Amino acid sequence: MLDPLDDVHFMKKALQEAEAAYEKNEVPVGAVIVVAGRIIARAHNLTELLNDVTAHAEMQAITAASNFLGGKYLNECTLYVTLEPCQMCAGALYWSQIGRIVYGAVDEQRGCTTMGTKLHPKTEMIGGVLEEECGGLIKRFFIEKRNLN
Repeated sequence: MLDPLDDVHFMKKALQEAEAAYEKNEVPVGAVIVVAGRIIARAHNLTELLNDVTAHAEMQAITAASNFLGGKYLNECTLYVTLEPCQMCAGALYWSQIGRIVYGAVDEQRGCTTMGTKLHPKTEMIGGVLEEECGGLIKRFFIEKRNLN
């Protein structure tokens, strides 16, 4: 049985990644992938830096975790991500057969649940872990962007 405190602990690690994205003027989304209580991948959005619309935190984390494990399937892993995955990321997570997804803030416009994107049938998804902290960072980022323009 997974300890809910572990979810909070690892979401705080994902938030650290989101803060790193914020500092780089990227949309502040962070992710970590955990297996057997150990972080094997850390990532954050890099779409601006890499000039790549696919460089979302989840995509970066999937690649790093697959490289670490030496295989493409992440069925024993948990992804912690500060924002609900989008349709693109959910598709990649489907193909990775990730065991579990834990996200912070809901993305009411582009989130995979809103878009009706299917996950792998064995993937468990839990939302709302540290939702206020995760959502607050994103809101602050966009408020600052609007005030600069």
